[in-house]
Amino acid sequence: MKRVIKAAALAMTGALALSACASAGGGSDDSGTTTINIVGFAVPEAGNKAAAVEFNKTDAGKDVKFSGAYGASGDQSRKVVDTKGKDVDYVVFSVEPDMTRLVDAGLVAEDWQAGPNGGIVSSSVAVIAVQKGNPLGIKDWSDLTRDDVNVITADPASSGAAKWNILALYTYAQEQGMSEDEADAYLKDVFGNVTTWAASGREATEAFKKGVGNVLITYENEAILAKQNGEELDYVLPEHTFKIENPGAVLKDAVPAAADWLDFILSDDGQKAFASKGFRPVGDVDISGVQVEGANDPSNPFPVPPSLSTVADLGGWDAINAEWFGKDGEKLRFDNLYAEATKQ
Repeated sequence: MKRVIKAAALAMTGALALSACASAGGGSDDSGTTTINIVGFAVPEAGNKAAAVEFNKTDAGKDVKFSGAYGASGDQSRKVVDTKGKDVDYVVFSVEPDMTRLVDAGLVAEDWQAGPNGGIVSSSVAVIAVQKGNPLGIKDWSDLTRDDVNVITADPASSGAAKWNILALYTYAQEQGMSEDEADAYLKDVFGNVTTWAASGREATEAFKKGVGNVLITYENEAILAKQNGEELDYVLPEHTFKIENPGAVLKDAVPAAADWLDFILSDDGQKAFASKGFRPVGDVDISGVQVEGANDPSNPFPVPPSLSTVADLGGWDAINAEWFGKDGEKLRFDNLYAEATKQ
């Protein structure tokens, strides 16, 4: 019940945010200013804002302003569909299935992945955020089963971030050579230590900041941004982790400037702006010499993990959802493990 209440609460928040975005209107006003309405999951808001500053310096970005509505990825995706994309120009989600929902609804073109980056606009990896100085000595995913560890993570009922977290845990078990039964037992042990299933990746970070738990599973960029904002935390990049890829797309009925915006995000300048907020660059972008405040090593902010799993390693999102998360309302592997771990 705790998980359902949290997810429902954020769904309402997403609805209000989306309504506010829609009421702001889009297109060009009498002054010649164009508004690009963005709807997305919470985490890339800082990256979008940093990129928008640089976009406005270009000819294409002159006289363009932005309106943003951010929340849990799944909730935001469903709300865009529910409102038939009214006054929404650009969307960015945590996971591909949230974009597929818009394709199925006829709001986003079927070829949205046709570009060189396959529709991916930002990238990160799963990390473990810890209290300042790492007093528990957390080193990798195996430590999350310890009795002195209280875990915070997002909830896959509403959040794409949670799905990345769970896949990171599962592929760690695979990398350790565990059988499927052993992997399930490991995941149940971790789930048993979860004190909060937050409605979004951002809400999970807020819970951690309030001391609800002492370990947070999160995006690397979210941990870096928190440190940039002066939060007292550190993060651990485990030797094995999972590659996070976030899709973005322009809606069919978007203002023309939205296509220029997407092109800019994928440009070197756009990706450098995202990198400044802790995102790993998408595509062949040289960020040598770029200092990323908040990273463990600002001059080498994105070291390559010794072992990195991807969605492709697990057969793609269709296969992942069919086994782990299903469609809206289905109870599959995650729900079964969660129920066993919490004795529901």
